[in-house]
Amino acid sequence: MLNSFESKYLLPTKEYRCLSLLYAIHNEPKSSQKTIGEKTNLSSAMVNNYIKCFKSSGLITVSGKTNRTQSYHLTEEGERNLAQSVLSYSSEIVQLYAAVKCEIKGMLNGFYAEDVRTVVLFGAADTAEVVYAAIKETQLVVIGIVDSDISKQGKVFNGLIIQKPDQILTIKPDAVLITSFARQEEIFDQIKHVVGDSIHVKKLSDVNTVTVPYKDRG
Repeated sequence: MLNSFESKYLLPTKEYRCLSLLYAIHNEPKSSQKTIGEKTNLSSAMVNNYIKCFKSSGLITVSGKTNRTQSYHLTEEGERNLAQSVLSYSSEIVQLYAAVKCEIKGMLNGFYAEDVRTVVLFGAADTAEVVYAAIKETQLVVIGIVDSDISKQGKVFNGLIIQKPDQILTIKPDAVLITSFARQEEIFDQIKHVVGDSIHVKKLSDVNTVTVPYKDRG
């Protein structure tokens, strides 16, 4: 099942809806149209229209006489269509990931203007994975990661043990980078309470986006 999410910038296309529906049918053929709609965030009416289209296109077969007893099965052509759609979707996601990583890399290059060489990441979530990948393509070094979530502390993140926020002073980085887009101000205040003015604290929303080459630093 595709994990859908609310987005202001990436609107679901017809192709995405088809992929979601074929995936839902592939995983649970006996689901009702209402259940399929709930899992794909589509109305029952829209699901019904797509199913009619799938049936006429030879992508699925329908058995049962009523909506409650009907089940849907992908044909060989439907399986091929699903496989091709998954590959196409995955390719676009990889391209999007690469573009975001490139943007973050450009932001991070501005750290050199402030004599930052070592960083600690705050927040061991999905965004941290992208930030970590971007940092690996710069001259910065990640020397620690912290998270206020007790369930994450002690676990391994890219070879680093996730520690409590109060360990930042022990790790002694040049800067702490908040890798969460949510609650940034709250987290910023939390970190400043721990480190004071002794360590730079940066948010992704205000990282310097001007690239300053190392050799040009004054």
